[in-house]
Amino acid sequence: MKKKEILSLPSMPAMGPSYPHLPFRFVNREYMIIIYESDADAIRQAVPEPLVPDKSNQVFYEWIQMPDSSGFGDYCESGVVIPCTYKGEPLNYVAQMYLNDDPPIAAGREIWGFPKKWAHPKLEVVEDTLTGTLVYAGQQVAMGTMTYKHESQARNPEKTLASLGKTQVNLKIIPDVDGKPAIAQLVAYNLTEFSVKGSWTGPARLNLIPHVNAPVADLPIRKIVGGRHFIADLTLPAGRVLLDYLK
Repeated sequence: MKKKEILSLPSMPAMGPSYPHLPFRFVNREYMIIIYESDADAIRQAVPEPLVPDKSNQVFYEWIQMPDSSGFGDYCESGVVIPCTYKGEPLNYVAQMYLNDDPPIAAGREIWGFPKKWAHPKLEVVEDTLTGTLVYAGQQVAMGTMTYKHESQARNPEKTLASLGKTQVNLKIIPDVDGKPAIAQLVAYNLTEFSVKGSWTGPARLNLIPHVNAPVADLPIRKIVGGRHFIADLTLPAGRVLLDYLK
């Protein structure tokens, strides 16, 4: 294998790369986001400096069903997102992510620094209820429920579009061959080419169960604010370095 061929590969392994080149297109991506208020000290501990947690002490617990994802296939994801600011700019810090598909785990961690781990999330409609569950190592660690399409936002899509366009940030840590950090960055990215196919709000409930390897319950629930459910097409492009901790 020549150097030019090596440098043209999108990912490892060379014989059968884990994922193709950027960008990645998602069709009919379905979200259930349960918004709740948590403990300020727990949020501060989970958020890397110099990001500043939002004063609302809100946390977003998400389930995302991705049935048509270029390069990745069909999978589901669940995790924790924390609203923050950086130099006054509002953004979302992605704190934990759990999913059931290897290529997006590899690509997410290696390219953007998504905090992805293997688990078994599920988002489904059960009779009259939009229901999300997360199982890690054989144990259920999260369950969320929301009324199904009770309050349509079809005539007021601005909030959904604004949330999709908001800057997202990950903490990317990749060790060198000696085990010390080779990369330690805050990585920012913005979704592009997004269109909303449906959007709803409504009452929601969330239960989080303590688990050492899936610590979603470390951000305790103080008050449920509500639920958001929407379906969209979008593109995930390359990211950019917001802060390099090694410089």
